[in-house]
This record gives sequence, C-alpha cells and structure tokens, in this order.
Amino acid sequence: MQCELCGAPIQGPSKIIQIEGAELCVCVRCAKHGTEVQQPRRKGIPQKKPGLVVPQTTQRRPRDVFDLMEGEIVDDYADRIRAAREAREWSTLDLAQAIKEREILVKKIEKGDLIPEDDVRKKLEKELNIRLIDSADDSTSMGGPGRMTMTVGDVISFKKGRK
Repeated sequence: MQCELCGAPIQGPSKIIQIEGAELCVCVRCAKHGTEVQQPRRKGIPQKKPGLVVPQTTQRRPRDVFDLMEGEIVDDYADRIRAAREAREWSTLDLAQAIKEREILVKKIEKGDLIPEDDVRKKLEKELNIRLIDSADDSTSMGGPGRMTMTVGDVISFKKGRK
C-alpha cells in the first residue's frame, strides 16, 4: 500500500488522517500533517478503504445546464439581437428595461461575450420577435421530404466497409 500524501510505500501500520475535510491513508511520517481519525474496528464487517468514493444509488446527479436547453443557440445570436433592437430603434437601455434585465447584460450578450440563459433568451425572443434556438425540428425540416440524413451509425458502418 502507498501513502496517499507522499506516495512512499507504507511500512508497518498505516494511519488515517483528515486534512481539509479529506480522509487519507498515510504513513507514520505524514500523519503529523493532519488530524488522526479513529475508526472503530468491528469483526466481520469490512472497513471502507479511505480515498475511495462509494457511489450512492439514492443520490441523483446534479442537473447540468445542457439538460435544461431545448436546442442549440444559433452562432449569430449577438447579431440577430442587435439587428432586431436597431430595427425598433431602441437603445440597449430600452431593451434592458423591456425585458427587465440590466443593461450591462444586454451589452455583453450583443457583443457575444455572454450566451444568454434560457429565461433571458426567451424574454429576448418574445420582445424582439426573433428565434435564437436552432432546434432539432428546424434542422430536419430543412432536409425536405424524402431526404435522408447521415447518422453516427452510418459513419461507423461506412468506415468498417472501407477496411
């Protein structure tokens, strides 16, 4: 077994210490760098190895931003927003007040420095009467009737056929 702090092989008994909330299995020399944790020894019950994370089945994975998205935002979202705002002859302040957001947020979105979150994007789409999402429905309808698109499976079978 190796020391989880210095990496040296542990000679003799190992120590379990706590450093900054993490429990580590260390050698006797490195034990001075943390607080020693006493673990009760029970016969017949295997002890959990320190440093290993045991996944809990009841714990749900945290929601990701991409889980909440309805589609992909278009590449030229900044230009579309700016053009729609200028067509109405609004300043960035006018648009910010209309969607009840800060002007600096609108400016950063128009510069392309910031991708709008879903709630802000929906407000912009509604107020400016534009589409900022390139959804899967839009991309399939562009193909036209009878038109087939290539899938990942097609690419794999194509590469297998070339060998």
